[in-house]
Amino acid sequence: MVLLPSGTERFTADDLVELSELVATTWTSAADRDWSEPAGTLDWSCTKTADHAVDCVYAPAFFLASRRVDAYPEVGVNLELGDTATPALLVESLRIATRILIGVVGEADPDVRAVIFRRPEVLTAPPADFLPRGALELILHAHDVCAGLQVPFEPPAALCGRLCEHTRPWPMWSIAWGGLADTGDPWDDLLTGSGRQRSA
Repeated sequence: MVLLPSGTERFTADDLVELSELVATTWTSAADRDWSEPAGTLDWSCTKTADHAVDCVYAPAFFLASRRVDAYPEVGVNLELGDTATPALLVESLRIATRILIGVVGEADPDVRAVIFRRPEVLTAPPADFLPRGALELILHAHDVCAGLQVPFEPPAALCGRLCEHTRPWPMWSIAWGGLADTGDPWDDLLTGSGRQRSA
């Protein structure tokens, strides 16, 4: 069992609530836009990308709740809404997912370990790491959606800073993405490190 290395800063449940509400508010404000448009530079539509982003908040709750340390749980639960999902349904699902993830993390003893990543190797982590696990994909895919909808999305710098520092040692930054710089602009660092650009 290999333990995920994490930074000294903590991305907290309060941070996830703040991020989730920012995403919910922004998507709600853009409900009348064309959600069939591509999400930023992705091939997926804004609807499909938002649906995936929400699923990425549900998933860590299932990983942690399973307590499995060898693989992701085999219980398959598809909570995606599909191509006909409305912005209102996506926002409702995001708020549900956020509450579930926070609840599962809060219920778990700090000594609990569960699989948090399975590539490039199986990595386990304590409960506190499952909050930024969901937040990282949520914040990046929320950016993609908002870029496709052409609406501003600027998360608070302090929140982005905690997310950066908590996840800085995580393998995707060095293996899957381009590395995580520390320029003093943590939102830009998150975007650049994941191969994205700040929207104009």
